[in-house]
Amino acid sequence: MSATAAAPIPSILLELQRTLKSVDNQQIDKLADRITDAGAVFVAGAGRSGLMMRAFAMRLMHLGVRAYVVGETVTPGIAAGDLLLIGSGSGETKGLVSMALKAQSMQANVAAITVVPVSSIGKLASTLIHVPAATKEAGTTAASIQPMGSLFEQSMLLILDAVILRLMERTGQRADAMFGNHANLE
Repeated sequence: MSATAAAPIPSILLELQRTLKSVDNQQIDKLADRITDAGAVFVAGAGRSGLMMRAFAMRLMHLGVRAYVVGETVTPGIAAGDLLLIGSGSGETKGLVSMALKAQSMQANVAAITVVPVSSIGKLASTLIHVPAATKEAGTTAASIQPMGSLFEQSMLLILDAVILRLMERTGQRADAMFGNHANLE
C-alpha cells in the first residue's frame, strides 16, 4: 500500500494547498466585482462541477443576491447586465459553450472558472479564474492523485467560498444575518 493510499486525506489537502496557492486573488476580486455589478447571477456547470455551482448559487441567495441555476424550472431568462458564471474544467462542454454564446447575445456578462483559460468558454469569458488542476479527461496526472476532475471541483468550491467571503466583507454581512435567508421548510 502506498503512503497516499494509507493516508489519502493529508495527500488531498497538500494538493488543494498547492493548487489554491496558484490561484490569482485579483481574479477572485474581479469575480466579486462582476457579481456586485450584476442585475442577477446565473450559474451553470455539468456533472460534479455543476453541483459546485449549485452550492455557490445557494450561498449567493443567502447573501441576498438574485441567483439562479440554469436549467431549473424557476430560472428566468438572462438579460443585459446579468452575469452567467460557468464552472467547467475543460471549458469545452458543448452545452455550456452554447449558454455562453447565448448570454453574450443577450448583452449579459460571462465569467468562467476553468483549468483551460484558452478553451472556448475561457475565450468567451470577460472574467476568468484559472484553476491549475487536471481535467476529468486527463484522469489522474502528476497534478493530482485523485481521479478525473476531483481536484478542480474541490478547488472550485473553496474558491467560490472565498468569493462569498469577499462579498460579505464588501456588504458588511455576517453569517448570522445570512441565516435569515436559509431554507425554513426543512
